[in-house]
Amino acid sequence: MKKHNFSAGPSILPQEVIKKAADALLNFNGLDLSLIEVSHRSKDFVDVMDNACNLVKELLNLPEGYSVLFLQGGASLEFLRVPYNLLKVDGKAAYLDTGTWSANAIKEAKKLSNIDVVASSKDKGYNYVPKNYTIPSDIDYFHCTSNNTIFGTQLKEFPKTDCPLVCDMSSDIFSRQLDFSKFDIIYAGAQKNMGPAGTTVIIVKDEILGKSGRVIPSILDYQVHIAKESMFNTPSVFAVYVSMLTLEWLKNLGGIPAIEKLNETKAALIYAEIDRNPLFKGYAEMEDRSLMNVTFNLTDEANKEIFDKLWNAEGISGLKGHRSVGGYRASIYNALPLESVQVLVEAMKQLEKQLS
Repeated sequence: MKKHNFSAGPSILPQEVIKKAADALLNFNGLDLSLIEVSHRSKDFVDVMDNACNLVKELLNLPEGYSVLFLQGGASLEFLRVPYNLLKVDGKAAYLDTGTWSANAIKEAKKLSNIDVVASSKDKGYNYVPKNYTIPSDIDYFHCTSNNTIFGTQLKEFPKTDCPLVCDMSSDIFSRQLDFSKFDIIYAGAQKNMGPAGTTVIIVKDEILGKSGRVIPSILDYQVHIAKESMFNTPSVFAVYVSMLTLEWLKNLGGIPAIEKLNETKAALIYAEIDRNPLFKGYAEMEDRSLMNVTFNLTDEANKEIFDKLWNAEGISGLKGHRSVGGYRASIYNALPLESVQVLVEAMKQLEKQLS
C-alpha cells in the first residue's frame, strides 16, 4: 500500500518525478554515468541549472532584472545571508515575527545590527498573523515569512513598503498566485514544496545589491553567486535536478493557477471536517489558516490512541504535529493528491462513528 505522505519536510514529491530521478541516478542523459557522478561543470548539468532557473522565472512570472540562484545551507543560511547583503553598516531592518523560523531569522540578523520587530504573534503561541502594524521608514529592508509550517498560519496579504521586501517562502512557494514582482528577495528551502533537501532557491532583484557598504564574505555574497551562476562552489547536483523535474511537472500541470485550485480544494475539505467534527479543533485562527500546513488537535486527548490507530491503519504517514506544539499537522503540499486528504478525512469520520 502506497503511503499517504503528510510529512512537513522532506515532503512528498510527484511519483513521476521520483521515477525520472531514479532513472537518472542509474544513467543520466544516456551518458552511462549516474547523475551524482557527472561534473557540475559539464554541459549536461549546466543545462539542468539553466533550465531550473528559467522555470522559476517563468512560473513566478518575474520581469527582467531578477536573478535566480540554487545554493546550499537551507533557509537557515539565508537568515544570515540576507542581512549581510542588505543591512547597511549602522543600519536597521524590520521583521515580522510569526513563528519559529521568523524568530530564528531575527536571531541571526541581530548579530549584525539593530532589528526592529514590528509585531509578533508569540503571545498566543503563534496561532495568528499580526495585522495593523507600522513599518518604520528608516530601515534597509522588511522581512516576513509567508507560511508558518509549525503553527499552520499563512500571510494572506503582504505590506507595501518603501524599502526592499524580503520573504521566506520555504513552505508555500509555487503553491498560490501572487504578484511576485513586489518582492525584492524570495528564498525557499526546496524540501517542502519543490524538491529534496539539499538546495535553496533564491530570487533576487539585482538592483538592490551592492549597497550595504559591508565587506561580505564571498560565500555569503549574492553578487558573487550570481556572477558564478550558482557555481561558486559545487552545487547540490541531485537536489537541483529533482527541483527542475518538479518545476517541469508543475508547468505541465498548468502552472501555479492550476495547482492553487487543487490546493484550495484539499484545504477546504480537511478544514471543513475539523470544523464539523466535535472531536477536533483547529489550532490556527480561521482567517490566517494555511493552505499548506493544517494544524489541529483532539478536543479530548483520551482519544489519541484510537485515532492514531485509525490513521496508521489507512497508510497515513507524517501526521504528528511538531514536537514544540503537539497535536496533528497535515502538510498538503503541491504533490499531495486529493485522494490522500479524502483518506484522512474518512479516518476522522471513523473516529466519530466509533465513539458515538
